[in-house]
Amino acid sequence: METIPFEIRVLAWSGLLTVGQLCLLAVYANRQLSPRYLASARDQPRQLSGMAARLQRAFQNQIEGLVMYAAAAVAVTLAGASTPVTEGCALAYIVARVVFVPLYWFGVPWIRTVFWAVGFAATIVMLVSVAI
Repeated sequence: METIPFEIRVLAWSGLLTVGQLCLLAVYANRQLSPRYLASARDQPRQLSGMAARLQRAFQNQIEGLVMYAAAAVAVTLAGASTPVTEGCALAYIVARVVFVPLYWFGVPWIRTVFWAVGFAATIVMLVSVAI
């Protein structure tokens, strides 16, 4: 049986985190906008506010980060460039993303930005490890 590279396993975890965020966002959006509106064609746009809006922004941020991390994880794996450094970066990425979500959700400034930066920097290191 072939072992799944750690960077790819983290990619799956990140996908699960994204699913969890979407479910949490759906709960808050339904409370605020109503299931009837959300099931409609939404011809009259409505904006989320408060915690629901923060969850929406955190979800969008997760999608953006996931795209970049996915490129890094796939590049490392296909290049056969997995090392303890790339595995450490993968771990730093997922931990940073997991911590980032509640910090964004509850509106914690600055510390949230630090965790975002850790995940982003980890992704960059992984990409650079393949590119050079």
